[in-house]
Amino acid sequence: MAARLEPGQQAPDFTLPDASGRPVSLAEHRGRRTVVYFYPKAATPGCTTQACDFRDSLDRFTAEGFAVLGISPDGPEALARFARDQSLTFPLLSDPDHKVAEAYGAWGEKKNYGRTYEGLVRSTVVVGADGTVELAQYNVKASGHVAKLRRDLGLTA
Repeated sequence: MAARLEPGQQAPDFTLPDASGRPVSLAEHRGRRTVVYFYPKAATPGCTTQACDFRDSLDRFTAEGFAVLGISPDGPEALARFARDQSLTFPLLSDPDHKVAEAYGAWGEKKNYGRTYEGLVRSTVVVGADGTVELAQYNVKASGHVAKLRRDLGLTA
């Protein structure tokens, strides 16, 4: 398992294609705080719940100066369908070789129904305006995570 990020560390930079294939980099967001969240698979029940929670809270995040980026191993076509079907208005990025997930500590051993395998660990990293990690949360729950993240960031209103 890749090492997990800790507050104060420099967040690994990345450039990944979005749902339209356009490259999006973390560096583009320097100067503002950015929520980078990793989810296993577009259009699955848990990932849909989490993405819709981010969508429904996006105005609050934006008002507080945050950008939101979702990253999964899905290809741009799957991301485009997911964004369209769920009216998602923040960038969804494709990380098919899971290199960015590994760099962020969001790829590792998982257990499901007695089976152990390598996969994406649902995680959220908040990157500060200066590019350092403010908050890193791993093995988060799909349901209720965004509300908890808002509380942790003091965005309760």
